Amino acid sequence: MSKKADFKGYGIVACGTLRGELNFLAKEGFLNADKILYTAPGLHETPWELEKQLKKQIDNAKKYSQKILVVYGEKCFVDIKDPSRDIGVIIRKTGANAKRVKAKNCVDMFTSIEERENIAEGKKVYWLTPGWLEYWKIIFKDWDQGKANETFPQHDKAILLDAVGIFEEYSANSPEKILEFADWMHLNIEPYKISLDRLRRLLVDGVS
Repeated sequence: MSKKADFKGYGIVACGTLRGELNFLAKEGFLNADKILYTAPGLHETPWELEKQLKKQIDNAKKYSQKILVVYGEKCFVDIKDPSRDIGVIIRKTGANAKRVKAKNCVDMFTSIEERENIAEGKKVYWLTPGWLEYWKIIFKDWDQGKANETFPQHDKAILLDAVGIFEEYSANSPEKILEFADWMHLNIEPYKISLDRLRRLLVDGVS
């Protein structure tokens, strides 16, 4: 990368669906933040709980760092009653010296719209990340089969944007977990190997 990455002095607060990727970046020495804290995965389905946990983890992060980087997308929190209350408002109200990565959601943190269009090859795709495969029963815990049947079959297939090798791991050690998720969605799940370069750039831009 052209920019030198240095996250010392920063605490990271992120969605739990990104745990695999951020822990990978930390282990390889790229993400040298003071502390990485996670909310539960998939809280976009329960925005009131997302707000509660995000505030709590930002407050926790203040104990470790004066500056905080929030790894959440702008579309991850929606207040139906008051659309002006976006995730930026929640972050500002904590009073923390905090910035958020510039992305729409977790899928957007890994691939741009143009990249996804190329990957999709004209197909209507339901995009997944490793965290969604790992935590789908938590993310969709309030969905019944009827809602699943209305949502997923509108797509041609599901594509898992995999930078950490989770699909290979599951295929080798617990393929039934992939099949269970695919059967529930009534969609085939195809892996697509990606790098973490886009996520790295977003993180660096967030502290620049």
